Amino acid sequence: MFDTLKLLFSYDFIVRAMVAGGLVALCCALLGVSLVLKRFSMIGDGLSHVGFGALSVAAVIAIAVPVVIVAAFFILKLGKDSKVQSDSAIALVSSVAIAIGVTVTSLSGGLNTDVYSYMFGSILAMSKTDVYISVALSVAVLVLFLVFYHKIFAITFDSDFAKATGVKAEFYNMLIAVLTALTIVVGMRIMGTMLISSLIIFPALSAGAVVKGFRKVVIISGIVSVVCFFAGLYSSYSFNLPVGASIVLANFVVFSILMLVGKLKRK
Repeated sequence: MFDTLKLLFSYDFIVRAMVAGGLVALCCALLGVSLVLKRFSMIGDGLSHVGFGALSVAAVIAIAVPVVIVAAFFILKLGKDSKVQSDSAIALVSSVAIAIGVTVTSLSGGLNTDVYSYMFGSILAMSKTDVYISVALSVAVLVLFLVFYHKIFAITFDSDFAKATGVKAEFYNMLIAVLTALTIVVGMRIMGTMLISSLIIFPALSAGAVVKGFRKVVIISGIVSVVCFFAGLYSSYSFNLPVGASIVLANFVVFSILMLVGKLKRK
């Protein structure tokens, strides 16, 4: 095991994936707690599909970021309309984005290896520039989350009450949307558009199965996400498996174990 870990750290592209991916996993976990509680857990799936559409036009993170942020605003705006529920808004935006991405891809010569890596993830897709951008955006997300932690906590559990006490609920809801959009675009390189939402959903559900209280769930969720990311990366290298799928399966195993532990505790 130690020899394998030593070999892992000898490859620059894997070290890049560890740094960028570990930060993305942590960001997804922290934001995921609030998104799951607000019933927006599938926003990651929707925004990743938007990112796929943007990257099909121009495969550059800097191009995808503003497009996905606009989509996040649009989803929240639609979700506020009583005629369009949040899950319907996500499905609407994501399906249109996928259609655009597939159309552009077919016109440009069909599905190639680069687009495939965006759909299902690949650590080989991470260039040095991508890592620098990923680290910068991830650090920005973490700092903003910690600075506005109490406000995010307030709007997560009761947005109307928070608004009545003077909290600018609209602003902080938009802040969560922007942070989520940034995290999704960065994480797509490793996890792919089809799997990135698992980093938002699994850690929050896993933590919620064994602890109560927003702060405890956030902390445990972050730990679970980072551990599962490295476990998945290690399994991917050791058994020659797709990295995104390995990370999802690691999260599923931990989720299953913690669900069982939670049930035993309640008994």
